[in-house]
Amino acid sequence: MQIDPAQHSTADGYKLLTNLVVPRPIAWVSSQSPDGVINLAPFSFFNAVSSHPLYIMVSVARNEAGEAKDTARNIEASGEFVVNMVTEELFDAMNLSAADFPPDQSELELAHLHTAPSLRINTPRIAEAQASLECKLFSTQPLGTYTLFIGEVLMFHVADRLVGPRLHINDFAPLGRLGSPSVYCRTTDRFDIARISYAQWLKDNAPGA
Repeated sequence: MQIDPAQHSTADGYKLLTNLVVPRPIAWVSSQSPDGVINLAPFSFFNAVSSHPLYIMVSVARNEAGEAKDTARNIEASGEFVVNMVTEELFDAMNLSAADFPPDQSELELAHLHTAPSLRINTPRIAEAQASLECKLFSTQPLGTYTLFIGEVLMFHVADRLVGPRLHINDFAPLGRLGSPSVYCRTTDRFDIARISYAQWLKDNAPGA
């Protein structure tokens, strides 16, 4: 079947995109308003985009009224944010934090979460998260009804038990987003296969190999 998005609604395009480009990691973003209110909200238009420098991107849509969400306003005002990764024991709290609470109400209190200080920025991280990334805003790009934020990772916070020799991360199983409106996945079913080089491919496919 061929589906031309120009012949369908914006909602249809969103449904197709978010159900086909999967799985997507969840950025549970903590940000701080100029009044000091800590906001927490999840976004699945999120990924790593560069390792040198260390850049990640988070794309934030406008709300139903067409206005910037609290997270977007806070990032633009402060120039910083924290990406907290979502593991299964935090799912209920993450799901609650997606609700449209008023700007002066911190989602952390209602979700019974706690903050922990960041080291390079003022915005705190979520103490219960197994991994958090302190980010300084690098650039902002409007994309239709979205705003793309690219942040430089200034500090990683990773639970001690996850870090092995040579900084290898072990047994880390964040949740992923699979589709609209509420489909998620676990990342515990994995396999590890080494990449093959061109030289190895030539050797394996040589006559008589």
